[in-house]
Amino acid sequence: MSVQSANQRQRPPAPADDWALFLDVDGCLLDFSDTPQGVIVPPALPASLAALSRRLDGALALVSGRTLASLDELFAPLRLPAAGLHGLERRHGDLFVTPPTAPAELQDIRNEAHRLAAKYPGTLVEDKAPAIALHWRAEPLAAADFEAFAMAALLALPGYRLQNGDHVVELRPAQADKGDAIAAFLEEAPFRGRVPVFAGDDLTDEHGFEIVNALGGMSILVGARQPSSARFHWDNPSAVRAWLGAANGDDAT
Repeated sequence: MSVQSANQRQRPPAPADDWALFLDVDGCLLDFSDTPQGVIVPPALPASLAALSRRLDGALALVSGRTLASLDELFAPLRLPAAGLHGLERRHGDLFVTPPTAPAELQDIRNEAHRLAAKYPGTLVEDKAPAIALHWRAEPLAAADFEAFAMAALLALPGYRLQNGDHVVELRPAQADKGDAIAAFLEEAPFRGRVPVFAGDDLTDEHGFEIVNALGGMSILVGARQPSSARFHWDNPSAVRAWLGAANGDDAT
């Protein structure tokens, strides 16, 4: 991985008509909230994304750790091509890639996680069917216990891995990541043959950055996380929304 320092990264250019644009959601398009359910979608954002998708002939996709159902609920009535669960599920037109079935052991681990979270008001155990995510943004003191719990639980889940993020750790199947999802989209029309561009904020987005870098595209880090292989930079989701809105001559902030 070629790592860029913060002072090496420039602002990305305005979106071009030959791009295949991939966007993370939490921390990239949307400002973080204490819980995934608490995020706010600016009223103008769905229309701005829809207009940009039309301009790109449909070559715009969301690539998120959320489920596809959660993405559709957030941006309704807009329904874009999307990859959910960090690439474990994917939708493009009539194509649906479904996530694997959760092993029986996961239910016991989920129950134990809820008991641990009960000790830390404000924390959350998010059920993602084949995965669970432990969030502690509202209670940073839970971090050490949640991370230790996840590491211990991983021993009972063959074929799983830990996915660390911003105030969250996730137990998830190891089959795919965001880079795999982006690579799959790029094999399909209308994404095929375009310049791949991916904007994301979290450690989970590094797989996507590596793919677009290898293909001569643009990787855009949102926020100040270090290190990163991203080559361009926006300070925060508000700047990303302004960038996308300016491409359509509107305001998506």
